[in-house]
Amino acid sequence: MSLEFEGERSEEFNSRLSLYYDELKGLYTELYGDNKACFDEFIAMLNEYYCERNDDLREWDEAKIINPDWYAGNDILGMMMYVNCFADNLKGLMKHLDYIEACGVNYLHLMPLLKSPRGRSDGGYAVSDFRAVQPGLGKMKELFNLAKMCHDKGISLCLDFVMNHTSEEHEWAKRARAGEKEFQDKYFFYDNWDIPNQFEQTMPQVFPTTAPGNFTYLEDINKIVMTTFYPYQWDLNYANPKVFCDMTANMLYLCNQGIDIIRLDAVPYIWKALNTNCRNLPEVHKLVRIMRIACSIVCPGVLLLGEVVMEPSKVTPYFGSVEYPECHMLYNVTTMASTWHTVAVKDTRLLRSQLDKVFNLPKEYVFLNYLRCHDDIGWGLDYDYLRQFGFDEADHKKFLNDYFRGLVFNSDSRGELYNDDERLRDARLCGTTASLCGLEVNNKEALNLDITLHAFLLTQSGIPVIYSGDEIGQLNNYAYHDNLNPEISEDSRYLHRGNFDWKAAAKRGKNRLFTAIMHLTKIRAEHEVFCNKADTWTIDTNNNNILGIGRYYKDAKLIALFNFSREEQVIYLDANQLDFSENYINLFNQAYRNRKYKFTRSDLEQGIKLEPCGFVWLLAEK
Repeated sequence: MSLEFEGERSEEFNSRLSLYYDELKGLYTELYGDNKACFDEFIAMLNEYYCERNDDLREWDEAKIINPDWYAGNDILGMMMYVNCFADNLKGLMKHLDYIEACGVNYLHLMPLLKSPRGRSDGGYAVSDFRAVQPGLGKMKELFNLAKMCHDKGISLCLDFVMNHTSEEHEWAKRARAGEKEFQDKYFFYDNWDIPNQFEQTMPQVFPTTAPGNFTYLEDINKIVMTTFYPYQWDLNYANPKVFCDMTANMLYLCNQGIDIIRLDAVPYIWKALNTNCRNLPEVHKLVRIMRIACSIVCPGVLLLGEVVMEPSKVTPYFGSVEYPECHMLYNVTTMASTWHTVAVKDTRLLRSQLDKVFNLPKEYVFLNYLRCHDDIGWGLDYDYLRQFGFDEADHKKFLNDYFRGLVFNSDSRGELYNDDERLRDARLCGTTASLCGLEVNNKEALNLDITLHAFLLTQSGIPVIYSGDEIGQLNNYAYHDNLNPEISEDSRYLHRGNFDWKAAAKRGKNRLFTAIMHLTKIRAEHEVFCNKADTWTIDTNNNNILGIGRYYKDAKLIALFNFSREEQVIYLDANQLDFSENYINLFNQAYRNRKYKFTRSDLEQGIKLEPCGFVWLLAEK
């Protein structure tokens, strides 16, 4: 290693750097050539942010180093929220941390809150300053104080890092627009359409309806700039080493404010090359690996969460390998969409097929599992698998969207379309979990379904994440239509981005859904069989309405059964699936004495009854 630093704590930095130096230099050279000056600048930047990390965060790092798998346990429960919807601003959020703690949440994901232009921000994903909080939400000092308060309560804080692009209002973009070549080189600027048209031949459009094309003509300067997402979001050119150095510095700055999980937004898109689709290119993985190394050196307690909203074959490579890991965690996108498909068709075969693939992955892979998030639900299902059962892709997408809007017989769901394209018939769906389950219309069956879906969420390995408001059954926010801001009133995703219902939260003790979810999360935290290291498998229930999952860890065995139909089902499991020499306890129903909570051999031989949209968690007695 040719670079060494002197000064306070330099020994620890040099020691960490030495572990990765050769690999780091090799990856950097593959991306940027033998550019010693830029590489030395990158390493010096790492040292700068290492030295700036305060003692409390260093202690936090040490605790995580001692327990590197801390995020893979059965006691982790996540919640995601918009600060303004939950509590107006950061100060309000700090006042309500006790509620979050009372929910058992120890992983808190705050949706984009960095400075962005009003009316042209895509919900905060067009950042104009990576080192400032949106003025209406507070200041960076308040985010720092919030992180400290969270750490004192054992809560890890997650924040989006929008790395593919900046807002057109970012200082770099303004200086690029003013004609400064150094800053134009941070983006993709062109004098004519020759190269942009070449890109367009192989580069898919992200929003063909609302933001067609991948480039925007800037009439005021007679230039063309790459804008993959929206015209006001200018793509950064990561082939420029200065861009990568500066953006990594921005990320580490946020880490030093106490952010524990960095969500790498739209990470598959960050490297562009002609004659490709500009997604998931090999260079992306090299960049992510370097970012993982940077965190390991500067802030080893920080985790990287990759936002890769694609099919499983494209998702899992972002874990890297055991020897050269990339992201610590990834989203389990396909299971989420397959779950709602199952709700609509009452047939679990696709969901079981999807889970078989996930369960066969290495246990080192940690997924974030969720029922709903801030975004829409896209129907990117495995249609090759579904075709054997007679499903046509376009017709099925229409059916799903009709079902969850309550347009199909016997559907109580209520949602709205997002990005409806009548020509492509490829609209996506919006709505809260409660409204999609039917709580606006049918209380009993919808409530059972909502509880069962959360039980299914908590049965999966990984980190379960609840979208704020789902725990109290918050319904759709139809008032968004009346908002005077067109960015909100014309975006149906605000259907499920309503303000948190504090009146309902105050009555949560009498809310059966809240009580059930809290009881489920408590059970999960008490039993190691739910941890990420457990063996998992799906069970052939001989009934397409019923999904069966098995879990085994340290001599503890759990059998979970989920009924997706609206009718009572009786399931008979044979001795290969259930050991009849054991008694089983229905963990969840122990709290409800009016139902059977212990199953003997005789009970099992007579079959297990599942109420409509109901479930059981059966734990073998030792």
